[in-house]
This record gives sequence, C-alpha cells and structure tokens, in this order.
Amino acid sequence: MKCFNCGTEIILDRKVFRQDVCPQCDSYLHCCLNCRFYDPLASHECRESEAKWARDKEAANFCDYFEPGEVTGKRITSKQDDARKKLDELFKKGNK
Repeated sequence: MKCFNCGTEIILDRKVFRQDVCPQCDSYLHCCLNCRFYDPLASHECRESEAKWARDKEAANFCDYFEPGEVTGKRITSKQDDARKKLDELFKKGNK
C-alpha cells in the first residue's frame, strides 16, 4: 500500500492496525483516505454501504471494512477503478 499523505510505499506482511502510522510522515494508515472504499462522491464518502460515517478521513478509525487501497495523488483507487479507466481509454482511442 502507499501512504495517502506522502505516497511512501509500505510493505504489509500483516493486517493494518488502528494505530499504525507511515514511517515517513507519521500519518495514520488505518484511515478512510487509505481505504479502497473511500470515494469523495459516494454517500458518507464511502462505497461500503455498511460502514459507519467517519468525520475525519485522515484520522485512525475502527472500521471493520477497511482494506488498503492504491493512492494516486490524494485519490484512492481500487482494481475496479483501474480496469474502468483502462476500458475508457481504450474506447476513447478507438473513437478518434
């Protein structure tokens, strides 16, 4: 996974715990902005409908649905997002 704040690549050999922090910038790792379900356009900014609302997206939380995501800038993407982007690019190139 990568830290949402500084982009440092973090090798995980275990589950991310609530108090885990980035070794580079000390940002919390178990937070909304590092989760694959984070989506600023979704209800409560989360694509997991069962997750409880978290006010501070950078703060450590107890969410049971947390799964590390990939960070591109300040945006978390999932494998589904990556696949959708590749398909969009393919069809845009084909329509030119």
